[in-house]
Amino acid sequence: MLQLIIDNKSGAPIYDQLCTQIKDQIIRGVLNENDPLPSIRGLAKDLRISVVTTKRAYEELERQGFIYTLPAKGSFVAPKNTELLREENLKKIEEHIGEIRKLAVSCGLSTRDIIDMITLDEELEE
Repeated sequence: MLQLIIDNKSGAPIYDQLCTQIKDQIIRGVLNENDPLPSIRGLAKDLRISVVTTKRAYEELERQGFIYTLPAKGSFVAPKNTELLREENLKKIEEHIGEIRKLAVSCGLSTRDIIDMITLDEELEE
């Protein structure tokens, strides 16, 4: 079941929030291959946003290969392209690494310190 939350304080455009949340649910397996998405008009009504905004989000998701649309039938989750999902996850990892670097600099941590933290975390999981 599609769960979306619009944060008017985030500063991110609403269509981008929709895209990000839907992609995340597809990547995590909450939404599965060929699952139907709500209609553009229905989703716009439920979220109390413009149909144009919802349409833009769906068009972007389709352009990126996450969903497909069948005329008169609606939009559906596209078959998983493992390479596309891998790229999306790599992009997220790179963003997180950027944040880790900023935090590490503010704490005076070296690259070695960060590697040691990751290694210790892995050892604790085993």
